[in-house]
Amino acid sequence: DLDTPSYSETKDEFESSTDAAFKNNQQQLINKSSYEHVYLNVPQNIELDRIIVDCEMLQDYISEFYDDGRFNSTYNGQILEANKENYRKFKKSAVKGVNYLVKEFEMRKSADAYSRSAISKTGVLDCTKLHTYKYNEDLFKKVTILPEGKNHGLVFVLDWSGSMGNVLLDTMKQLYNLMWFCKKVGIPFEVYAFTADYPKEDLYQASYEKREGGIYIQEHDSLMNLFTSKVSTRKLEKQMLNIWRVASRYTHSNYAHHDVPVGLSLSGTPLNEAVLALHQIIPQFKKENNVEKVQCVILTDGEGYGIRYHSMFQRSWEAEPSLGLRSAEMQDGVVFRDRKTGKNYNLNVGLGDTTDVLLRNLKDNFPQMNLIGIRVLAPRDSGGFIRKYTGYASDEFEKLMSVWKKSKTLNIKTSGYDAYFGFSSTALSQDDEFVVQENATKTQIKTAFIKSLKSKKLNKKILSDFVQLVA
Repeated sequence: DLDTPSYSETKDEFESSTDAAFKNNQQQLINKSSYEHVYLNVPQNIELDRIIVDCEMLQDYISEFYDDGRFNSTYNGQILEANKENYRKFKKSAVKGVNYLVKEFEMRKSADAYSRSAISKTGVLDCTKLHTYKYNEDLFKKVTILPEGKNHGLVFVLDWSGSMGNVLLDTMKQLYNLMWFCKKVGIPFEVYAFTADYPKEDLYQASYEKREGGIYIQEHDSLMNLFTSKVSTRKLEKQMLNIWRVASRYTHSNYAHHDVPVGLSLSGTPLNEAVLALHQIIPQFKKENNVEKVQCVILTDGEGYGIRYHSMFQRSWEAEPSLGLRSAEMQDGVVFRDRKTGKNYNLNVGLGDTTDVLLRNLKDNFPQMNLIGIRVLAPRDSGGFIRKYTGYASDEFEKLMSVWKKSKTLNIKTSGYDAYFGFSSTALSQDDEFVVQENATKTQIKTAFIKSLKSKKLNKKILSDFVQLVA
């Protein structure tokens, strides 16, 4: 019969309607405009010798620049002498603050040790208790056992970018306070400054093996090893004066307008690349100094510029594909993968937010490390800085703004840092010494005294918050 449908044209009476509905819904879930995921990796086996500028070599280079006679003119001689005098004044004013920090550190360390102490019987009779033998079973002497605390080390990373110019010297002051503290309590430290300007002999030679999917580190990025605790106190003071002179170049003071050595000019912001290098710097520092716990302090005025990654390109005019670069920020499907921890991080984030992603990854690799951010803020920048982590209209924003207006300090706890301290550049630049002229009026004396108290209070707040994390 021609009107009878064939077997293949008839509906399968055993077909599952549930399965058919599931397959139909599956099709609707397909995102036809989605991107294929790209997994990025931290460059392995970075050759730190190609990135880090040796401390001794760098300091000798700066000393030669300032001391070899090119500043022998009357004007330049006055500049260097003014720099030296201002450094001496600052060091003298910082003594009380550093001593306060040392005292806080020792107190907290002692309190922590006693909180973990244990009392044990010695097995030796206490003769002063023998007369109580009828009603006291505890007649033995006791001893308190205090466990040894962990020894610490500090790695500082300083932003040497162009945007730091207005606050660089104030930031250096905070760094110097912390360095003097470390030197006084015997904590080993290293200080690095990231830059894209320091000249290299092998400028175009990469510090790692370039592979597809690897995050790109620019060949001219460097970490200048400004200071190390391995040198003598006298030598360290000379080195600190050298960097003070360089940093003074970027202030608005009349005495500061002088040249700096080639490569010490402020440049770009390879902060993200510096964070990637810390994956190898931290364990190396820990091993060389035989410390159990490393704290990392990053002093910056913002976030690094965007990261790029290596990707294969096939050009129509080339027979073989070649390795090029793509931008990783704000791209769908780009994921940062850490094979050591097994964690993935979405990089489809806002401009500047990549730094937080890399900081969280660094923290995941070194969970025992305190990751501390220090940012010196011009008063006009405080609102934008707070909004980045709280949003535009929130209770947290109002709370932090209130704290800022009152103390000129704040602590952000929702960033990639364990603690991200913000300090007012205006407040930090004020001299905390109570000095007035001989013929000063009562009003002038009162104003100078109040200003001195506020400055001292701010410095103590900074030092106290810091020591809580490192003690």
